[in-house]
Amino acid sequence: MLVELVVTDLGVIHRISLSLPPGMLALTGETGAGKTLLVDAIGLLVGGRADPGIVRPGAEEATVDGRFELAGEEVVLSRVVPAKGRSRAYINARPVPAASLAEIGARLLDLHGQHSHQSLLAVDGQRAALDTFGGIDLARLTTAKAALSELDRQLAELGGDERARTREIDVLKYQVSELDAAGIEDPDEDDQLRELEELLGNALAHEESAGAAIELLVEEAGARDKLAASLSQLEGRPPFHGAATRLRDLLAEVDDLADTVRSVAGTIEQNPEKLSTVQDRLHQLQQMRRKYGDDLAAVIEEHRALADRLAELEDHDAKAARIDSERAEAIAEMAEAEAEVLAARRVAAPALAGAIQARLPDLAMAKASVGIEVGGSDGSQVVFQLAANPGSPLQPLSKVASGGELARTMLALRSVLSEAPPILVFDEVDAGIGGQAGFAVGRSLSDLGDRHQVLVVTHLPQVAAFADAHLAVEKVQEDAQTVSEIRLLNSKERVTELARMLSGQPDSKTARKHARELVAEAASQKRSDPKR
Repeated sequence: MLVELVVTDLGVIHRISLSLPPGMLALTGETGAGKTLLVDAIGLLVGGRADPGIVRPGAEEATVDGRFELAGEEVVLSRVVPAKGRSRAYINARPVPAASLAEIGARLLDLHGQHSHQSLLAVDGQRAALDTFGGIDLARLTTAKAALSELDRQLAELGGDERARTREIDVLKYQVSELDAAGIEDPDEDDQLRELEELLGNALAHEESAGAAIELLVEEAGARDKLAASLSQLEGRPPFHGAATRLRDLLAEVDDLADTVRSVAGTIEQNPEKLSTVQDRLHQLQQMRRKYGDDLAAVIEEHRALADRLAELEDHDAKAARIDSERAEAIAEMAEAEAEVLAARRVAAPALAGAIQARLPDLAMAKASVGIEVGGSDGSQVVFQLAANPGSPLQPLSKVASGGELARTMLALRSVLSEAPPILVFDEVDAGIGGQAGFAVGRSLSDLGDRHQVLVVTHLPQVAAFADAHLAVEKVQEDAQTVSEIRLLNSKERVTELARMLSGQPDSKTARKHARELVAEAASQKRSDPKR
C-alpha cells in the first residue's frame, strides 16, 4: 500500500504531506481544486510522463515522494520534475531511469481513468487477467518453449557458415596431424634429452678423463703408491696409530673410487648416430613449443583441445541432424501445448466477458456489451472489447470507452478478478452517473477496498460515502497566491464535505442530515454484503 505521499510545487499544490490508511480512500473537492493533480503525482511515481508545465509558477522544480509497503518491505519512489530540463527518478534515494519506476510501479498499482498507467489495457495485462480468471495451466507450454529455445541455441553454437567451418577443419587437421606425428606424451622429455645430449656429445672427453683419473689414482707412482709409502712410515709407531688407520681407510677408498670410475667409463659410448637422433628430437620439440605452448605440458594440453575441436566440427552434420530431429519433436510438442492453451483461453474468454458484463448494469452501463477476442496459435493475442451502446460493434476497450466508461469497466473487471496490484486508483469512475448507480459504484469500490488500497477521485457523495477514509482538496490563499491543500477528514468534517457535495451548502442542516443518512446507508450496505 501507499503509506505516505509528499508533493511539493506541483501545479496549484505548494506542499502536502499525507499519511494514507488502507482500504477505500475517497478524494473529493470542488472543480479545479486540484483533485486530479494528486493522481498525476502518483502517476509520476510509477514512470508517468513528466511535463515541465506542471511545475508551480515561480518554483524551480516539482517533487513527489511516495513511501510504499510491498510484501513486508518498504520502498521509497521519488520523481523530480524541473521547470527546465529532464526529470529525475529515484528508488530508495538512488538515481534510476524513469523506466525503472514504471517497472516497479506495474507491481505496485494501476491507474484507471484517463491515465496511461493501466496494465489491463495492454495485451500482456489482458492475457494475464484471462489466465488468472480461467486458471489456465501454462506449465506445459512454458516447458516446451524453453526446450525449443535451448535447441535453437545449440544449433546456433554449431555455426552455420559451411565455408568457414571447412577452412577451420583444414587448419585443425594439419595441426593435429603435426602433433600426432610429434607424439609428445612426457612433459619432461626435453629435459631428459638435454642430459643425454650432453653425455653423448662429450663421450670421448669423458673417456679420456676417466682413464687419466684411474692412472693418477692406482697406476705406478700414483696416489695409491704414495699413500702406501706414507703408511709404511707410520705403521708400528704408537703416536701415529690413528693416522695410520686413516691411511689404510684412504687406500681402500682409492681402490673403490677407481673401480667406480672404471664402471662409469664402461657405460659411455661414442655414438654419433644416436647423438644426431637426440638433437633432431630436441629441435622438433622446440618447434612444437614455439607453435603450441611455452612448455611440453602446454603443448600436450593444446593437442587435446585441438583434437576435441576437430572432432566437434567433423561431427557437425551428425549433431545438426540430431538437433534438427529433436527440434522437430519440440515444435510438435509446443504445437500441442499451444493448442491446449488456446482451447482453454477460448473457453475462459466468454465466461470472463459474461462475468464483467453482468456487473456493468449496476455501474450505469446496463446496455454495454463486453467481448474478449482470443487470437494467435496459443491464444496469446487477447483483446478485451466493449460496445458501450446498443448497435455499436465491439471494439478494443481503450479505443471506444470514455474515461468514465473505461474506469467503470475496469472496476467491473477488478471486481471479478482475484488478483490485482495492491493499489488501485480510479479517476472519473463516476463520470456521467448519479443516484442509485453511484451507490453501486461505491459499493463495488468498497468491496475492492477489502482486498486492496483503493484511491478514488469522485464528485458523487454516494460514492464517497462508502470510503473507509476521506481526503478533501480545497483552495486557500497563501502569500497572495491560490494553492491547494489536501487533508484527511475526521467524521464531522466528512459530513460537512458530503453536505457540500450534495447541495453546495456545507452548513445546510438539511444537506448535513442527508449526508449522515448517506454514510449510514453505505455502512448498512457494507454490513449486509454477503461477500464481506
